[in-house]
Amino acid sequence: MEASLLPHHSQPNLPDPVYWVTPRHLAGDDGVLAERMGHTLSDLGWRMWPTARQTLLYVSPDGLCGAEWILAAYPFELGGLPVAWQLSARLHADSAMTEWNAYFTAGIPYEVLADLLMAVDAREAPDIDSEGPETVLNALGAQGWIRDLDSPHTTAMDPGFSATVSLGLQPPLVQDADPRPDLMGWQAWAEPIFGAPYLWCASFSANVPHDLVAAFASSLASPALVSRQTLPKNAEGRLMVVHRS
Repeated sequence: MEASLLPHHSQPNLPDPVYWVTPRHLAGDDGVLAERMGHTLSDLGWRMWPTARQTLLYVSPDGLCGAEWILAAYPFELGGLPVAWQLSARLHADSAMTEWNAYFTAGIPYEVLADLLMAVDAREAPDIDSEGPETVLNALGAQGWIRDLDSPHTTAMDPGFSATVSLGLQPPLVQDADPRPDLMGWQAWAEPIFGAPYLWCASFSANVPHDLVAAFASSLASPALVSRQTLPKNAEGRLMVVHRS
């Protein structure tokens, strides 16, 4: 495997990395998820201000997309973990209703969220969906992930069976502009040890365009090395240290 040892995204001044590791989906967030995402959003020109709920809200230049660091507000949990980031999109900048939402807990690799944010920012319209679910599964398959034998059209897992991306019923608190019950949305999670606590979880509401979920999935499954100062304890034995500074 060939992989550049240069970080993929511009980053704030931080100490030299201690570890270069793979797979990405087990690398954790190094405890700097808020800072790294804030830096990425600022580079994209998104405006930020603190809210009365002690959260940090970022809004895209066109006013249609938002990204909010909501860990302090502790809105709800996914897989027993508190949600840390919410991404959303509106059809009109002055609309009170979000067209779609996506939620991510702490622990998710910040490279994955950064790639997703850049895909959201690059879209001309945040709501148009011209792709189907296969585009998500194909993005994972291109990186070596395997489809679930029982649910080949909705679910794929990494070769080590430590992470899953699946299209299923969206959790009760994951909602968007479509009020109908029993809607299907993409979910993703990492479970380094079967039956142990999740490392991170993510949930996309039913209206999130499949190509945006595919951008998330492709980055999640990327074999490129990532740098970390610290490693998740519950991923020990599953995370390969390829290079140590």
